[in-house]
Amino acid sequence: MSMSYAQNDWYVVGDIHKLAKDLPYQTALLGQSITVGGTAQDPRITTEDGTVLPVLLQYDHLWTSLGADPRPLFEIAEAQQSTRTFVPCGGVTVRCSPLRAVENFLDIAHFPFVHTGILGEEPNTEVHPYKVEIREDVDEVWATQIGFHQPQAAKSATTSIETQYQYRVPAPTTAVLYKTCPPKPTEWDVIAIFVQPLAEDHCIAWPWMALFDDVTPYAELVQFQQEIFLQDRSILENQKPTLLPLDPKLEIPTRCDLTSVVYRRWLKRKGATYGALTTAA
Repeated sequence: MSMSYAQNDWYVVGDIHKLAKDLPYQTALLGQSITVGGTAQDPRITTEDGTVLPVLLQYDHLWTSLGADPRPLFEIAEAQQSTRTFVPCGGVTVRCSPLRAVENFLDIAHFPFVHTGILGEEPNTEVHPYKVEIREDVDEVWATQIGFHQPQAAKSATTSIETQYQYRVPAPTTAVLYKTCPPKPTEWDVIAIFVQPLAEDHCIAWPWMALFDDVTPYAELVQFQQEIFLQDRSILENQKPTLLPLDPKLEIPTRCDLTSVVYRRWLKRKGATYGALTTAA
């Protein structure tokens, strides 16, 4: 699969907690072994042949790129709001395509069946019509006007509510969710997933949250998000084919899969095919 596009993106290879306790450590990126060393304040990343890679500390995570001239990292404006609680949730390793991990994060229909009692429940399984578009001015996928009944939309939620969602895909291996904030209805809770592609069929998902919640203990916020993602892992690791099909002949979508359809079309248009199947066999 094509590496040309993938090499010039930024990818998370650790969070602030891992930098504080695990340096130095070995990991991988796009099939290459890398070493993360230095200090938590001044990390250093090198490849097996000693090449020093660029370093960026942003959104409580460590980012790097294999490209000589990486594209600018996307912005998440809510990261500048000091009144929010910022929660890096640690990494979850998954035996699946990094693109599959992002697509799963965008999927609303599985909530009642995989995250029963938290993000959904039967018989409230209907996905109502919503809007998806590629915003050409920023080259991002956006899904808006999404509503879904949720028993516990967030750790801070005390009752079930009709939750409003917006999804944003600013990079092939990143998705950002804006959802109803139970304690502060005029704002959005922000939940992002930064996916580290170890290989085309193996990745680490790094969830991150920017919330208005100064009541719930930090460890419980992390546990809540980790529980949700671990529920997804068994589903992801059993999907066939392992790589994400970009040819519509390989998987037949339904109306509720509209975000996935547009995401795949966007990937194919960009040539962002690392972790994807581009043609039917």
